[in-house]
Amino acid sequence: MLIFQTQSRLQTIGLESSHQQNSNGKELAPFICSAPIKYMYAKSNPDYMKSGNAVLKFMLINQRADFSFALFTGGLSNPTLVAVSNHVSFINPKAPVYPRLALGKIWDEMTVTWTSGYNIDEAIPFVEWSRKGTQSRRSPAGTLTFTRNSMCGAPARTVGWRDPGFIHTAFLKDLWPNLRYTYRMGHELMNGSIIWSKNFTFKSSPYPGQDSLQQIIIFGDMGKGERDGSNEYNDYQPGALNTTDQLIKDLNNIDIVFHIGDITYANGYISQWDQFTAQVEPIASTVPYMIASGNHERDWPDSGSFYGGKDSGGECGVPAETMYYFPAENKAKFWYSADYGMFRFCVADTEHDWREGSEQYLFIERCLASVDRKTQPWLIFIAHRVLGYSTNDWYGQEGSFEEPMGRESLQKLWQKYKVDIAFYGHVHNYERTCPIYQNQCMDNEKTHYSGAFKGTIHVVVGGAGSHLSSFSSLKPNWSILRDYDYGFVKLTAFDHSSLLFEYKKSSNGVVHDSFTVSRDYRDVLACVRDSCEPTTLAS
Repeated sequence: MLIFQTQSRLQTIGLESSHQQNSNGKELAPFICSAPIKYMYAKSNPDYMKSGNAVLKFMLINQRADFSFALFTGGLSNPTLVAVSNHVSFINPKAPVYPRLALGKIWDEMTVTWTSGYNIDEAIPFVEWSRKGTQSRRSPAGTLTFTRNSMCGAPARTVGWRDPGFIHTAFLKDLWPNLRYTYRMGHELMNGSIIWSKNFTFKSSPYPGQDSLQQIIIFGDMGKGERDGSNEYNDYQPGALNTTDQLIKDLNNIDIVFHIGDITYANGYISQWDQFTAQVEPIASTVPYMIASGNHERDWPDSGSFYGGKDSGGECGVPAETMYYFPAENKAKFWYSADYGMFRFCVADTEHDWREGSEQYLFIERCLASVDRKTQPWLIFIAHRVLGYSTNDWYGQEGSFEEPMGRESLQKLWQKYKVDIAFYGHVHNYERTCPIYQNQCMDNEKTHYSGAFKGTIHVVVGGAGSHLSSFSSLKPNWSILRDYDYGFVKLTAFDHSSLLFEYKKSSNGVVHDSFTVSRDYRDVLACVRDSCEPTTLAS
């Protein structure tokens, strides 16, 4: 890879040299850039303007290739190469890196996914793991990758393409609940030697319904940032590092994370997936990091997406579905259920049809209907686009305060099955509603909800990193609190009857909004509007 200077900048580009041109043959932005891209102004060092000498420090991550640095002048429109450095090499560019945990399809299973430069014809991948005082075990890993032809269009197929390496996933089975395990990834070479990662730890999931302290993080639309202070051509996630760092600081008080769409904002620049997995490694290697599908992962014309936009940059879901594990029956259909202790999560895919009669609608109803609320009282719905309520500016202009066709089919399911909270990203701000049904507040309380369920609380929590979204000047009475800032949500279940909701600022971790829910099982069974349990003659 190269680092080139434009307008007295140092900038990193990939070795690919293909360019996009318009009908007149003129290069389109980002000109000669191909991923990965990052740069600094040489003139940002005061000595450079006086002596021509400067010290600029870049943080490089292992992306299975050598790096070199180049100095350019002339700006983006007319870059002129001045000098190129020698190569900078990692000791083992193929080494296993960036582990990311995820829940399996059953409660006593944890999955470990990681990236390496080793294909199966070169080395056998596995995870070695154990709990304290027991003999270590080895679990084999499957290996996947994708090619340029797997992409749906530019820039993912052109200047954004970069070999993603190989993605490995191992399933650690028969875990005991709530115990600490140590693990490391390994690749056994054909000569019998083993390439090891460093050691990591995780705590296994609680038994479904287990009465223990359970702490959940939820946010959307985070993306990535550069810790070395460098810039990128497509750098529009200014809050990403703050959110990441707040989660790392509180990691001892987090059990699982849900990143509900718009994961990396790679937008077709494939190397950004490496950069993102490196950024969240301290989190994802320690607690399950569950993802949902957003428009910037999936949206592409004629690719099976519900929408016809080009927000994925030609990725059409392939990197997200390969780089991360999630317990879906079909990974191209990005919806799934996840049980964690006293919680049931029903994760929808708003890039596929969710309307009544669709395949996804049937899944959502099965997910909501099949949970035993006596053992898992906290029922959570998750989706990327706002299928509930948001006073975001563009929704306000449309007058519906929702994604078009968003809640029409689903609100009767939320009410019938008494969904406690529905979370959304896509809109880059924070907003919380009252317990609401059919546009009407069902409870005027704002900070503590007790007794029988009345309506679902809808929360937009899409302010984890990307540029912020403006609110509508109109504020309906169902909008309890709005915040134009970066943040994330933490849910804490103390037991089967007590839930704490906290919205925290990414800048300092301070709680900006909170409420509590107190509800017994008899309250879940209580008959409320359009949500009554079946009755018999005896009752």
